[in-house]
Amino acid sequence: MNPNKKNQTNENLLTRRSFLTTAVKGIGAAALFGSLPQGWVGGVYASDAPEVANMKFGIIALTDCASIVMAHEKGLFKKYGINSIVSKGANWAAIRDSLSTGDIQATHMLLGMPLASTMGLAGSPIKPMIVPWLVNRNGQAITADIKYKNMGVKTAADFKPLVVEARDSGKPLTFAMTFPPGTHAMWMRYWLGSGGINPDKDVSLIVVPPPQMVANMKVGKMDAFCVGEPWNARSVTEGIGYTITTTQKIWPDHPEKVCAFLEEFAEKNPNTVKAVLKALHEASVYIDDHSHLTEVSQTVSKATYINTDPKSIEGRMRGDYDYGTGQKETDPFAMIFSNRNCNYPSKAYAKWFLSQYRRWGLVKGTPDYEGIASKVMRGDIYAEAMKEIGVAVKANDSEGFKLMDSTFDPADPEKYAKSFPVHSIKG
Repeated sequence: MNPNKKNQTNENLLTRRSFLTTAVKGIGAAALFGSLPQGWVGGVYASDAPEVANMKFGIIALTDCASIVMAHEKGLFKKYGINSIVSKGANWAAIRDSLSTGDIQATHMLLGMPLASTMGLAGSPIKPMIVPWLVNRNGQAITADIKYKNMGVKTAADFKPLVVEARDSGKPLTFAMTFPPGTHAMWMRYWLGSGGINPDKDVSLIVVPPPQMVANMKVGKMDAFCVGEPWNARSVTEGIGYTITTTQKIWPDHPEKVCAFLEEFAEKNPNTVKAVLKALHEASVYIDDHSHLTEVSQTVSKATYINTDPKSIEGRMRGDYDYGTGQKETDPFAMIFSNRNCNYPSKAYAKWFLSQYRRWGLVKGTPDYEGIASKVMRGDIYAEAMKEIGVAVKANDSEGFKLMDSTFDPADPEKYAKSFPVHSIKG
């Protein structure tokens, strides 16, 4: 390097430092830097671009993966600076483990799973996760083997004498769900309990991955199952089962799937998380415009995603229900992705799930309802992301709600947990 050029460079640096030192002493730092553009840090601008540009999203083959799939397929993730890959998992435990190890960075997930992983419940290793986005509401169902239709079984109470007879014979009836602390497990447990059936004492409650439900019922492995669509509709189409109830009849507008992140990932990459939420917002609004449902159904039905007939998806997305019993209706509480404040991650919902974990003995003693709900359900992140794109936010962390035979008050979840005659509370 030319010695004169080196000396000139050093002199320039000294001159700049001298100017800054003199200026700060003379007029004060606040006055000197106050007029600089917002985001100026040490001579460079602080970027609001995603910290992580390449992201892999996990999904399970269910209709409610649609907003993640459509955000990817419509280029909405890319619009907000994310290069996305969508990866289909074999089951919920595999999805959880992939998120925990960092193989995927965000995922379609049952609401109860981030709670269970944060708490270390039901075999989940302790791995704090957050929920800044509820993916959808409603749209799950309990399907019973077609033989029970001919026996006149329409409710959980109708099932009870059959359950008692089978239990007493030493061959209990088998009911399936998708993950022990997940949503389908809670819907199945709640519904059975409403009919006086204890899922821990009176029946065999097993875990089956969603895409395998229909095949397992076909070969007689279960008497009923709870799962998301399109597998309930498929069982009706194939004539092997009938819809005994939808989950929105248990709890109208109930929360269902979420978009979950590891807590440590979200803390390190706040702009990335907000970019994901912005893309999901646009995709969700697009899906809830029913003029797009044929396109959405055809897209998510592909082998890469759900791998089924798009007609099995579209009907129930529109709210057109054929229960397989001769009953047909248009359900006003069919699956939604954006409408009715769908996406706000309310702490009240987490508290309800914790109350059911308490009711069914999945936790020892009274859980930290407020602490866990606040740690996992991140309405603050949701609100910040939506504010940046001009979307109004309605927080409902303190609002109660009604289920089929109870009213939940988030101010006293422990009282609610202990209010049910059918329970498995330990201590």
